[in-house]
Parts: sequence; structure tokens; C-alpha cells
Amino acid sequence: MDRLDGMRVFTRIVELKSFSAAARELDLPASTVTDVLKRLEARLGVRLLERTTRQVSATPDGESYYRNCLAILAQIEEVEGALRGAKPKGRLRLDVQGDLARSVLLPGLPRFLERYPGIEIDMSEGERFVDLLREGVDCVLRAGELRDSDLVARRVALLPEITAVAPAYVARHGLPLRWDALQEHLMVGFRSSATGGVLPLEFTVQGAMRHVMLPTPFSVNGAASYRAAGVLGMGLIQVPRYALRAQLESGSMIAVLEGTPPSPTPVSLLYPKSRQRSPRVRAFIDWAVQAFRVWSEQSGAQTPGSRGDDRGGI
Repeated sequence: MDRLDGMRVFTRIVELKSFSAAARELDLPASTVTDVLKRLEARLGVRLLERTTRQVSATPDGESYYRNCLAILAQIEEVEGALRGAKPKGRLRLDVQGDLARSVLLPGLPRFLERYPGIEIDMSEGERFVDLLREGVDCVLRAGELRDSDLVARRVALLPEITAVAPAYVARHGLPLRWDALQEHLMVGFRSSATGGVLPLEFTVQGAMRHVMLPTPFSVNGAASYRAAGVLGMGLIQVPRYALRAQLESGSMIAVLEGTPPSPTPVSLLYPKSRQRSPRVRAFIDWAVQAFRVWSEQSGAQTPGSRGDDRGGI
């Protein structure tokens, strides 16, 4: 096994945090994977991995070597693919915000896979922070303001947001008429994925953002449950308009305070710098950007800008 093969084995051990899992995925004997790592550490003269009975993790030297391996392997894949005129191939690991994936990405994925039959997509759904390097994820789709990080971020859409209530809520508490006269009202709390705290409602008033905290009998940290609580009449909610389109059309939710809307929610694709040169990641990013452009034109999403919190569904 040459050096490049050794790098491929090492990167999969790091990403899967397991010798046996890497062996199964690469269709190699477990003893071969272990030997590859031993020879690699002996040649480099450093310890690359910390091994316990439960987990395998990279040492600081291992993390540095891992990132460099990814860049080298991606560059080789790109150069060889260009010379052969080959299409991108390999497994693409995605972590997505589920509502957006189902609305925008999934409808077009069959055509993407027809165009790139050598790519296999492994997609997970989540609303938590994902450590892309440690977890071996190639690309993440998120809605909301981004945290500072070393990831490359490509903003692909801005989602107009609304304030909405259910008819059952209005029957009990009345219809909200002014952003600054909500003292007798309740809101469903959305807990920030960044801080764990409940986010205030926000209203754009003559170009300035105003924040309002209301009593919160119920709070959640998931976008789907947040919307469901609103539909059940548990309080005011603020969500992207597209996410409530069916309820607004049926009358099971009512848009209110439309003259002072929340700021729009940005949608971004994030990926490690080490994946920038990977043909399959580049192919997916280019395709996804176009998919969001078409969807934005059809749904009324805006030109990318900014937003101050992550209620949209990180």
C-alpha cells in the first residue's frame, strides 16, 4: 500500500473514529488498517491517533496531518479527473436542515445523481452544531446567522419571515395589532442553538430592529416543534413565510403585524476549506446554489443579506 493509499486509510479512521468501521468501509482486513497506521506513525515519527476502548481521536499532530491529507487527496482527485475527463465520484456526506432540504434539495436530487452517477450521497438531518472535520461531513446546509468559524460559507437565499398566530390563540387573547402593545400576549419560545437562551421576537420599525420578550409558557429548540406549537395556539411565532404557506392558505394560521416584520433569515452552505478543491463537493455546491436560485424566484425569497439570530432553523 503506497503513501496515498495510507492517507486515504488514515482520513477514514479519523472521520469514522474507528479502525473497524474504516476497514469495513474500505473493504480491507482490520489487521491491514492497523498496520497502515503503525507504519504511518513510524515513518512520521509522531503519534497521530489516541486510542481508547471506546473511541479513536486525532492528536494535535494527527489533526494537522489529517487536514493536509484531505487537501492533497482532493487536489490529486481534481488533477486526475481533469486529465481523464472524468465526472466527480465518491461519497458525499451532507448534514441539512430538514425543512429546507425537503423543499429545495430533494426534489432535484434525482436529476443531480443522474448527472453524476459516480456520486453517492449520505444525508443526515439535524439542528445542532456539526464539527465537519471530526465527523467527516463534506457540506452543511443551515438557516440562520452563522457563527464565526474556519468554514467556507456560501449564502444561497434569504427567507422572508412573518409573525403568525392561530385562530384558537386569537379567540383567547385577541388579535395582536401593534408590536409595542403586546403586554397581554404570549409567545412560543425558540431556544438559540448557540446560547441555549430564548430568542426575543423582533420587529422592523422604520428601518430599525426592535426586540420584544413576552411570557413564554412553552419553549423548544426545534423548528418543526416551534411551528407546531404555534398552530396549536400556544403563542405568537416568527418563522419563514414558506414554512407556513399551507396553514396560511387554509386559515389555520394568521399573519399579523405585517407592517413591522422580522428580518429575513439567511440560508448558507458551509464546507471546510480542505474540501474546496474536491470535485464532488464543488459539483454539489454549484448545483445547490442553482437549485436555491430557482426556488427563490418561485417562492419570493430575497437577495442574500443578513440576520441577527438563528430562529430560522439551525
